[in-house]
Amino acid sequence: MTMPRMLPAFLAAAFALAIGPARAEMKSQWLKYSHGETKLKAYMVYEDQVAGRRPAVLMIHAREGITPKTLRLAETWAKLGYVSFAADIFGYGQGVLPKDVAEMQAQTAIYTKDRALMRARTQAGFDALVKNPMVDASKVALIGYCFGGAVGVEFGATGAPLVANVAIHGSFRDHEAGWAKNAKGMYLILHGAEDEGYPLTTVDRVIQELRASKVPFQLEVYSGTGHGFSTPKNKAEERANAQSIASTTRTLKELFGI
Repeated sequence: MTMPRMLPAFLAAAFALAIGPARAEMKSQWLKYSHGETKLKAYMVYEDQVAGRRPAVLMIHAREGITPKTLRLAETWAKLGYVSFAADIFGYGQGVLPKDVAEMQAQTAIYTKDRALMRARTQAGFDALVKNPMVDASKVALIGYCFGGAVGVEFGATGAPLVANVAIHGSFRDHEAGWAKNAKGMYLILHGAEDEGYPLTTVDRVIQELRASKVPFQLEVYSGTGHGFSTPKNKAEERANAQSIASTTRTLKELFGI
């Protein structure tokens, strides 16, 4: 090869070395799916430089539904290298998004009163997630916030093949006795010690069910912390929020190996 022909190739190689390897970028998309006649829309986010199938997080929103905060929380888990999928429980795909607390309570009441519907709606999200070619269906963890923590318990009761089931300030209430007998994977429960709506006595009912069925679990209780600490209201809740993220990150790394 002559020198003039070699020069462009040499310059291209030098440029590639100078800029280094390509940086991973966060990619996001809205994914439409359905449950019966209900149109649903999930927010999926992932890093584009991960090759092959990878673990995934099925994230269940709090009582406010698919809000900008929900999207930011989904991005938290995608940054760890997982496919993060914020499932739609209320029907955001057909415009259901509570405007105030009264509408939030009305939405959660629908599913609290109809646990079969709650489970089936979550199953629809799980099915849409594991169908994605990026996802390793044998490595899925559920992370639920507030209302999503209660959804996690109900979905876990179906025997869903989850590696982990994480409840961050979960709104546990009136789960059927014996629900844990079919539960798979381990449970990580992260809760505020001063949560007045869902006190530690309520959380203990969940723990006792897990113990009775010999389901592995870990419980962390944060002092000075009330409900909803993923939106911190004081220094104690800022600490609790940081610790809940760190504990979930560590647990997923131990279970998924990445």
